[in-house]
Amino acid sequence: MRSTEHKNRTKIIVKMTPIDILLDNNKKWAEAQIEVDPAFFKRLEALQSPEFLWIGCSDSRVPANQITGTKPGEVFVHRNVANLVVENDLNAMSVIQYSVEVLKVKHIIVCGHYGCGGIQAALSDQKWGLLDKWLYHIKSVYLKYKAEIDALPTQQERLNRLVELNVHEQILTLSKTPIVLNAWKNENSPQLHGWVYSLGNGILKSIIEVMPDSRSELS
Repeated sequence: MRSTEHKNRTKIIVKMTPIDILLDNNKKWAEAQIEVDPAFFKRLEALQSPEFLWIGCSDSRVPANQITGTKPGEVFVHRNVANLVVENDLNAMSVIQYSVEVLKVKHIIVCGHYGCGGIQAALSDQKWGLLDKWLYHIKSVYLKYKAEIDALPTQQERLNRLVELNVHEQILTLSKTPIVLNAWKNENSPQLHGWVYSLGNGILKSIIEVMPDSRSELS
């Protein structure tokens, strides 16, 4: 009588790490892009000509392309804590110079958002170490508008107003940089836009708009 030998086979399941998941998602995304548009990556390879520079917060909940419905290659992006424009920040100034003088963007958007951790940290009494040097710029905005902000009835309203005023001040700072002033003089561009994004409803709110021909009205 012939016997049949059965061997136990163990299926090995390798658990993917968060990094593995990101890389796997990237492959799926790339394949999906090619399926919809076979020339998609060839076009990106050939030229970068965005119309917009986005200066936004590093917050992971405020992705520039998704909330504006734009595609890769359409928005040049710089992000930092609380979307600041600091004149001695070589990183930000290099991005602005490259976008204005090389890419010839037509619009610069500074976008803050309600619920910003940087704004909350700046108004707290807690010490944050190295971050305090960065938060100093937000505290300066608060001190400039202290009477207006402190007059508001709730802490949430005060935080929200500081978010808006911070965006307003970054636009004013941007409008006074030699990079933008030279571009206004020579190119009559770019336009400056200060926006605030609501995490609660996904809507962008315009706070300030500055056109090249209205710079004399800035204060």
